[in-house]
Amino acid sequence: MKGLFKYLRPFLPRMAYGFVIKVLGTVAELFLPYILTHILKNVVVTRDEKAILFWGGMMIVCSAAALLFNIIANRMAAKVSKDFSGELRQKLFDKMLSLSSRQTDRFTIPSLESRITSDTYNVHHFIGMMQRMGVRAPILLMGGVCITLIMDAYLALTMVALLPFILALVIFISKKGVPLYTEVQRSVDSMTGVVREDAQGIRVIKALSKVDYENSRFDGVNARLVKSEKKAGMTMGLVNPIMTGLMNIGITVVIALSAYRTFNGLSDPETVIAFMQYFTQISMALMTVTRMFTMYTKSSASAKRITEVLETPVDIGLFQKSEYPDVKTDAHIFFDNVSFSYIGVKNDLENISFSLKKGQSLGIIGATGSGKSTLIRLLMRFFDVNSGAVYINGENIRTIPDERLTEMFGLVLQNDFLCADTIEENIRFGRDIPTEDIISAARVAQADSFITNFPDGYQHMLSQKGTNISGGQKQRVLIARALASHPEILILDDSSSALDYKTDAMLRVALKENFSDTTLVTVAQRVSSVKNSDLIIVLDEGRIIGMGDHETLLETCLEYREISESQMGGGIVE
Repeated sequence: MKGLFKYLRPFLPRMAYGFVIKVLGTVAELFLPYILTHILKNVVVTRDEKAILFWGGMMIVCSAAALLFNIIANRMAAKVSKDFSGELRQKLFDKMLSLSSRQTDRFTIPSLESRITSDTYNVHHFIGMMQRMGVRAPILLMGGVCITLIMDAYLALTMVALLPFILALVIFISKKGVPLYTEVQRSVDSMTGVVREDAQGIRVIKALSKVDYENSRFDGVNARLVKSEKKAGMTMGLVNPIMTGLMNIGITVVIALSAYRTFNGLSDPETVIAFMQYFTQISMALMTVTRMFTMYTKSSASAKRITEVLETPVDIGLFQKSEYPDVKTDAHIFFDNVSFSYIGVKNDLENISFSLKKGQSLGIIGATGSGKSTLIRLLMRFFDVNSGAVYINGENIRTIPDERLTEMFGLVLQNDFLCADTIEENIRFGRDIPTEDIISAARVAQADSFITNFPDGYQHMLSQKGTNISGGQKQRVLIARALASHPEILILDDSSSALDYKTDAMLRVALKENFSDTTLVTVAQRVSSVKNSDLIIVLDEGRIIGMGDHETLLETCLEYREISESQMGGGIVE
């Protein structure tokens, strides 16, 4: 938990105020048995009605104070834990968005989802309990022990003798619990991953009649989670029965000793009555402390997982131009002998060099796994190159601030996402873009015609992931989103695969007419989508095996010619 204390620091003044109120309420509660003993032992025997009413009133005042102060403190604790967990989730979400692609892959999306949901809930629950019970229980415990030592040290020491055994039990079980609950959260990650995959692919699962198979797959991860929870629950569940057993032994011994001492005149019934009330308070306090340790064990495992994300260092930072100086070039995009590997074993891209002037177009084509999308990720600096350099306008992209770099790009991915919102807001995507620009971008993207066919036009509501429109319509909305901000560089990563040839061709013409100053990078499987590019790169296993325009590649690159002939019969498609 210590990793999260710095995030809790701004809430400490409010927590301290709540603690003071909680202390007042607990002290008032602690005095009740003592006042009762005083009434029974010293007041009743005097038959002084006023004194009896006075001390009875004091009990009522203490009871009311305990009730009022505890309610106020508990409400304050609930608000602090709510605000803290809300801020913690926000910080965690912000950090998740700032993670590099490599870091996101390492954590995995399902794990990040469970950290921001179930893990933050565990921490929230513990912070609330710590404020409500973390003050009350120790005061009742220590205060009860101190008062009973004053009242009857002989009986009190009988209880105190049990405390080392209880403390040792709690510490031992807690140490066992942290790794067990960490394993539980890992099992939650696995289950979340399966649920996420099945929810996204539900149509395919039903179409291929794989419901039973996916049920069995879920049964597997669910069984592992149940096993982990059972092991952790059984281990932590040992605390309460053993605690109860020890306390029952203690109270039995205390009652026997109380009877013996009262019989021999060493104590009195009034003291025994108060003593048993304090013993009950101490017992409940010990049980509460045990519950807190159990909750601490669970939240500690969750806090560790949250801290892992929050304290993940930036692995793609901003460098100074003294380290990566600018180069003199008239190229808008310049790859200088770039090599890159995801896992550092074998290069996924090797010796990639090309240049592209502003307003020119680049087509990237190649077999699946040839490195097309990897090249795009390096251009946008989702990953840093292992060797070589990538330049935009002569600046090494390592020296360009993230905000300025991302503003240069308009990006459309094949499997991009749409939100459950209107078409207009999906194109605007939270940016300050006028409606006129949105409509203009939709026209260039060949989306305006089908959008205006909806009764509510651009206010038509899309479902999550855009499942209520066709694949081709979805891709055109995504292209409109990329164009709406008038990007300096437009990247279309296999984003026209669902478009028919006519629409695809119309899109290319509209881009050339309306975005002539925008540098266009197209990743495609179709030759027709890249053949009019100023420069075409053919990739195979991370290497450039052909580079030039369409006509040059037909003559010099066998692989390109084979792709062209298989798709277009060797002809020229306009």
